[in-house]
Amino acid sequence: MRSTMIGLVLILTLLALSACGDDGAKGRLRIAGIPDQNAASLARKYEALTDYLSKELDVEVEYVPTVDYAATVIAFSQGEIQLGWFGGLTGVMARLEVPGSEAIAQRPRDEQFHSVFIANAGVEVTDLPGLTGFSFTFGSELSTSGHLMPRHFLLKAGVDPDSDFAGLPNYSGSHDKTWKLVESGAFQAGVLNEAVWEQAVEQGKVDLTRVRVFQTTPPYYDYNWTIRGDIDERFGNGFAKRVQEALIGIDIRRPDLLELFSTDGFIKSTNDNYVAIQEVAESIGIIER
Repeated sequence: MRSTMIGLVLILTLLALSACGDDGAKGRLRIAGIPDQNAASLARKYEALTDYLSKELDVEVEYVPTVDYAATVIAFSQGEIQLGWFGGLTGVMARLEVPGSEAIAQRPRDEQFHSVFIANAGVEVTDLPGLTGFSFTFGSELSTSGHLMPRHFLLKAGVDPDSDFAGLPNYSGSHDKTWKLVESGAFQAGVLNEAVWEQAVEQGKVDLTRVRVFQTTPPYYDYNWTIRGDIDERFGNGFAKRVQEALIGIDIRRPDLLELFSTDGFIKSTNDNYVAIQEVAESIGIIER
């Protein structure tokens, strides 16, 4: 049922994008990222990045907002965007849709990424099996850190999210919504991206008397910049390499930009880093081959 629902979302989003058509922006590099946080945060992040890339690459760079994770994958597959900031799962899906596409950069922390399981202060739980019988919210259904890997670790702990919680799990759609739902008591527990949680805590947004972390997952590969395999045909030989170098070249001269991506810099990545993510997604039916 889960795979069928995801497929339906992809089909409906594809129809919507197809209706928009190509606006003729052949000379622009169009980028997008999975909407894992609120729209205002995303707008600040990508406004700074497009300005930087435009100067470094000497081409016009445009940020294309997307409504959800599936829409970002489909925009990439249809050529509406050429460069995407994806999670591990959505990056795999995007590259499967466009053969020859490559994961070219990631943050150092994405080599050892984690999800955090959180609980409302009124809930006595110390481990994953203890979640049985409580209400629970994931993030987006296509999120690596907000759904795929947490579901994988829950199943390994003997907890079936589709039968062991108090009702079916919720899908909040983004990480910041997840902790707010648990903090408010709308759901007794949930799971989200560690970077979003840490940033919210550092900024004083979280009431730690009402919500707490009770477990952190083992590490896995997550976020990455993925570029379409036909990018050099559109912008000239060596353009993909120039984009990779521009991303890796964001250094301490632009701490504002690095802070928006919760990192001290970007490093090279490859498709091989995400083989395990694809295998997990296939094993639980989110990707069907």
